[in-house]
Amino acid sequence: MTTALKGVLRGAIVAIVIVGVWWLLTAMHLWSAYVLPPPAKVWSSAVSMARSGELAEDVLVSFERVVVGFSIAFGLAFGFAVVAVLLRRIDGFVAPVLSFLKNVPPLALIPLLILWFGIDETAKVIVIVLAAFFPMYMSIKKGLHACSPQLLEVGTSLHFSAAKKFLLIRLPHAVPDVLVGMRISLGYAWRALIGAEMIAAASGLGYLILDAARMSRSDKVIVGIAAIGAVGIASEKLFSRAARRMVRWGTDDSWS
Repeated sequence: MTTALKGVLRGAIVAIVIVGVWWLLTAMHLWSAYVLPPPAKVWSSAVSMARSGELAEDVLVSFERVVVGFSIAFGLAFGFAVVAVLLRRIDGFVAPVLSFLKNVPPLALIPLLILWFGIDETAKVIVIVLAAFFPMYMSIKKGLHACSPQLLEVGTSLHFSAAKKFLLIRLPHAVPDVLVGMRISLGYAWRALIGAEMIAAASGLGYLILDAARMSRSDKVIVGIAAIGAVGIASEKLFSRAARRMVRWGTDDSWS
């Protein structure tokens, strides 16, 4: 039996145990169905939402926001990391601003972003960018900084230009750290998005949960939470698989 299959079986066993305990608690009427609906009711709601297209629509809206915000965050993180490593004088002016923003929770900026941009896509994308930027920036910066001086000396002895040394020596050396930063930031992006959608949105998984709570539909709330977890796991698995296929170093078994 392969390691991947063992992981799937273990996950299935854990899921069965959780659902079994859940069913037992509801069957014993320890909590009312209003607080903790039975698994059958949640499953029925999930099927109904899937058939109507409501669930798929909210998943796609949230996924699109994450892709846009994550892509922008990566571009900015890579650019600022290159500046930090190669243009240290400029980084002296940029670093204090980034240090300040790093310690400000993105969700704390939502009221101000709503005042500036309303509740359209801009505010939510900015929240995702701020949440996903710093793990990638710090990982990319660390990877570029950690390049062996001996390797750089080899590039100098071969008369490589600064750009050639960066592309052929620094960047390949930093790839594992870049990938780790991206993987971590992907999770941060999902967390920030759901928080933003629960405060300022008219669609998406976060809005789905908040709207269901307003309507006292705890079954739909659970469906929304389960959808977030499932989409998050799927996103990470797809990213990990793509990384392992495109890059032959820096992605060991921990990426599976």
